[in-house]
Amino acid sequence: MAYASTFADEIKSDKAYDAYGPWHYVNYDIDKRYDPNNADDRGDIVYGIRKSIEVLANEKSSEADKSFYLKLLIHFIGDLHQPLHVGQAEDQGGNRIQVSWFSRNSNLHRVWDSDLIDGYNMSYEELAEELMRSTSKTELLALQEGNYLDWVEESHQIAEKIYASASSGDKLSYRYGYEFNPLVFEQLKKGGFRLAKLLNEVFK
Repeated sequence: MAYASTFADEIKSDKAYDAYGPWHYVNYDIDKRYDPNNADDRGDIVYGIRKSIEVLANEKSSEADKSFYLKLLIHFIGDLHQPLHVGQAEDQGGNRIQVSWFSRNSNLHRVWDSDLIDGYNMSYEELAEELMRSTSKTELLALQEGNYLDWVEESHQIAEKIYASASSGDKLSYRYGYEFNPLVFEQLKKGGFRLAKLLNEVFK
């Protein structure tokens, strides 16, 4: 699953898959709720998740299609829990907010996509084991509450906090990680356990 989780990013290098690019995110005003009537005609992360579930749940879908959309679903649920994938269009989900991370050029989106996690210096196996170990059955069930539309709104609210955490030109390092690593780990937990919930529902 870890190997398959990067597939949706890898195919971005092939123009034949350009139509799937907008499915990685959804942008709308911070003080608004997601409105399907204003959705991008090209699709967004909500559409991508819904489409993937529909294909996987359809007994008539080919094995090739099921394999393709399963890889997309794994990735999109991960993207959904990186809050800046549910950010604002004008700054491209934080990509235009230029900051430095330990004196290296970065941007706010990249900080949340990879810099914070990479800075913790744990392999994905070590990180997964720690998150599993530190999660009780009660907490797991609580994290799995709701559906993917609820999770979109939750991430959008968290994005507001992240936008308030840094501005272009800021120099981020240990202090930022100390403050936000717990939230990063919480989002990783949610993404993993919620993906498990969706897959259990689809393949029951």
